[in-house]
Amino acid sequence: MRRFSWFNATSLTLGFAFLYVPMIILIVYSFNKSKLVTVWAGFSTHWYGELLSNQSMLDAAWVTVKVAVISSSIATVLGTMAAYVIVRAGRFHGRTLFSGMIYAPLVMPEVITGLSLLLLFIGLNVDRGVMTIVLAHTTFSMCYVSVVVSSRLVSFDQSLEEAALDLGCSPLQAFRLVTLPIIAPAVISGWLLAFTLSLDDLVIASFTSGPAATTLPMKIWSSVRLGVSPEINALSTIMIALVTVGVISASLVNKRQAVRQKREEQAAERQS
Repeated sequence: MRRFSWFNATSLTLGFAFLYVPMIILIVYSFNKSKLVTVWAGFSTHWYGELLSNQSMLDAAWVTVKVAVISSSIATVLGTMAAYVIVRAGRFHGRTLFSGMIYAPLVMPEVITGLSLLLLFIGLNVDRGVMTIVLAHTTFSMCYVSVVVSSRLVSFDQSLEEAALDLGCSPLQAFRLVTLPIIAPAVISGWLLAFTLSLDDLVIASFTSGPAATTLPMKIWSSVRLGVSPEINALSTIMIALVTVGVISASLVNKRQAVRQKREEQAAERQS
């Protein structure tokens, strides 16, 4: 077993410092009393109040959440269906083309994706707005869901499905009652990944949005170009807090499930 050398410790410390020190500074200066983000003038929560009274920022946040929820839900359904076809349908005519079209957004530059979707909407004479952003985010996030669910389906024991079919279930009932509950963690992970990608997207949304639909990353980008304001620091702090709470909650739930599963295994061993 290798020892944890000073070089490894220093590298790890510098790496974590590079990642988290800027976030800590941002959080500290979100409570700054001064309008200048680089000059400390005392502790204050004034900018959080200003943020909550900024209607344009709140509208952008609502658009972002609405787009993320709708697009990630649609992407989860379509991505799960695509993964099931790729893993379970076997060889069929056009399978390679189908797989390539599903996985193409993974390697396609966002600028190309956004520009192609923009030209498509213009060619179809579709007014750009919330719906076009939803379609765009569904297009590029569906492939991520497909990859996550496919990895779970590959290791799935098909004998469980076959047993359900032998007991009288239809293929749809077997999928709904047996397959879906087992792959549910992968489906939920795919939804969360698609939701996160939609929240974070700036490039594709910039191409496919209209005057009446501005997402939060677009709003932040336009504000930062004129200079970083304390309101942006407050908004970023709130987003960091929400992500932290989500990660801790997911970790606690996973830990609780692991403990419960371990107890069930121990009880089964005792009974046997």
